[in-house]
Amino acid sequence: MGASDPEVAPRARGGAAGMAGAGAGAGARGGAAAGVEARARDPPPAHRAHPRHPRPAAQPSARRMDGASGGLGSGDNAPTTEALFVALGAGVTALSHPLLYVKLLIQVGHEPMPPTLGTNVLGRKVLYLPSFFTYAKYIVQVDGKIGLFRGLSPRLMSNALSTVTRGSMKKVFPPDEIEQVSNKDDMKTSLKKVVKETSYEMMMQCVSRMLAHPLHVISMRCMVQFVGREAKYSGVLSSIGKIFKEEGLLGFFVGLIPHLLGDVVFLWGCNLLAHFINAYLVDDSFSQALAIRSYTKFVMGIAVSMLTYPFLLVGDLMAVNNCGLQAGLPPYSPVFKSWIHCWKYLSVQGQLFRGSSLLFRRVSSGSCFALE
Repeated sequence: MGASDPEVAPRARGGAAGMAGAGAGAGARGGAAAGVEARARDPPPAHRAHPRHPRPAAQPSARRMDGASGGLGSGDNAPTTEALFVALGAGVTALSHPLLYVKLLIQVGHEPMPPTLGTNVLGRKVLYLPSFFTYAKYIVQVDGKIGLFRGLSPRLMSNALSTVTRGSMKKVFPPDEIEQVSNKDDMKTSLKKVVKETSYEMMMQCVSRMLAHPLHVISMRCMVQFVGREAKYSGVLSSIGKIFKEEGLLGFFVGLIPHLLGDVVFLWGCNLLAHFINAYLVDDSFSQALAIRSYTKFVMGIAVSMLTYPFLLVGDLMAVNNCGLQAGLPPYSPVFKSWIHCWKYLSVQGQLFRGSSLLFRRVSSGSCFALE
């Protein structure tokens, strides 16, 4: 589910799973996956198929519905349509920002309120950490309502840059029209189309991620300043200067690799799983086959986002690690040598899914949060 990145929802992967206890996320970098349906077109009358051999129904393509993505218009309306997507994305980003903010503070291990004793479904007594709503109320008590939107400006800029980048790439490298069939005899052909489409989507996602990642790093660092009450990163331009002076050009891309890997695994896992399920498990003779296929993409997006959440968590932790802020230094976090070191540390601690749930948060045996 983290904080992600050029995403409107809490990183579709992270955000959706966060509120559902699976991986926020959402972020989500959660939000989830949705398909773009390709309607079946009948051939001209002169070449109409024989009634005994009906033309196979079209299968919706599997494309990731990312917060930073969106289909852009063509022709004279393209600039207006692009501006509309940027505006809509900004609205969704602003509304979802408190969710991502709380999630990030939980990811870095900041637990300012002690756990409370409760019971689980089996009647056993367990310790529960504060939920999103309790945590949000605490932030309001400390910083006021405006405090829930700390780090929003660079995040808005990151999402806008990602949206414009994807739109520009679609104009320069227009995607081929892809129509996937559900006939099992055409599995090789349809699989090639899925691979081609997923490769195209992966290219756009990786390029937009790399260009927007520096602003994502700034946004993450602005938010985690809540932990130590610092004011080191106060604006976009001043933050760019500080990062370049202290860490050089590479400082803008810390945590990029796990985010890219998470995006790639998400796209390929979601699209291929949805394709095989629709081709082998959904029978064309079923009256609701098209409806089921359209929901397959969404369900697979949530499932795969849960599996790729550790990439989101590691990427966000690396973005704030050893940057001069309390949240990126002991006791909240060791100084990691690489993202692999971070992954291994979280794995040993049993914390690879820390922050994936924002509602029912049990204290695990390997919990390493700090209490004030």
